[in-house]
Amino acid sequence: MRAYEMSAAKGLDSWSLVERPAPEPGRGQVLVRMRAASLNYRDLLIAQNRYPFAINLDRLIPVSDGAGEVVGVGEGVRRFKGGERVAGIFSQSWLGGAQVDDMWQTALGGAVDGVLTEYHVFDADGLVRLPDGLSFEEGATLPCAAVTAWNSLYGCKPLKAGETVLALGTGGVSVFAIQFAKAAGARVIATSSSDAKLAKAKALGAHETINYTAHPDWELEVRRLTGGAGVDHVVEVGGTGTLPRSIASTRAGGHIGLIGLLAEGEAIDPLAILGASCLVRGVAVGSREMFEDMNRAIALHDIKPVVDRTFAFEEAPAALAALAEASHVGKIVIRIG
Repeated sequence: MRAYEMSAAKGLDSWSLVERPAPEPGRGQVLVRMRAASLNYRDLLIAQNRYPFAINLDRLIPVSDGAGEVVGVGEGVRRFKGGERVAGIFSQSWLGGAQVDDMWQTALGGAVDGVLTEYHVFDADGLVRLPDGLSFEEGATLPCAAVTAWNSLYGCKPLKAGETVLALGTGGVSVFAIQFAKAAGARVIATSSSDAKLAKAKALGAHETINYTAHPDWELEVRRLTGGAGVDHVVEVGGTGTLPRSIASTRAGGHIGLIGLLAEGEAIDPLAILGASCLVRGVAVGSREMFEDMNRAIALHDIKPVVDRTFAFEEAPAALAALAEASHVGKIVIRIG
């Protein structure tokens, strides 16, 4: 079979297409023919050797998010049968409940082999069925970005109809947050430096938008749009560079899902959190249970993941370069086979 390997972090030149022996499922395992994979900012960080969590670069198969069809099951497998359409969960050990201690040691495309390959063997517990109506390309966008957005909105302080959500940017996590919040009957404020991207955010369900180039003190604009009250939820993908403004945008008792590492900045003043009386919570993707809950909502509301561009399997390095350009809205997908 063909697969991509990364033996050393060389930036955009990290991925090499190689031949590997086709795997066979053992007891309790499922063999999946991968049909599509989608990229996350994490994949770029790993390629550039900037990822802060556990990774293994010894012939690592990259990329965590993929979808395919079951083509073989090992002895004792009851959860799946041949022909079913599935996606792998990001952390293969986090099935439900609180985040598990070994989450980063079982994360696909980092500490263990990922899905940028024609075939992959999963533990039967590490898979979910795709929602009906989604293509493999759409299903491949779900494991990291969609589950992260779902966890941010529902994992700790569940979003309620009528509340206000602030989504930073128009990458995969933020776009899913807009779609989930709209389905929940919440009000959405989206930010970007691009008016064209903000127009797409509005088409997806954002009620108000803020161009943070035109409004560098965008937290003041958030306060103005909310009548001075602030928002109930922030999907915070920037990190230290944007967190102070996110805190200033949040109402007392509000929730900030701290997700990303996109914007660099100074250390955070804890007095800002104390003064805002808000909850700042690290969101590290989510569990299989969250994934399955989310999939039911996707099916019920007929939510379609936003795929910005699709590349052929042989063009995977070009897809990584496109991710680095950050001109996309939604997800970049690689079609396999």
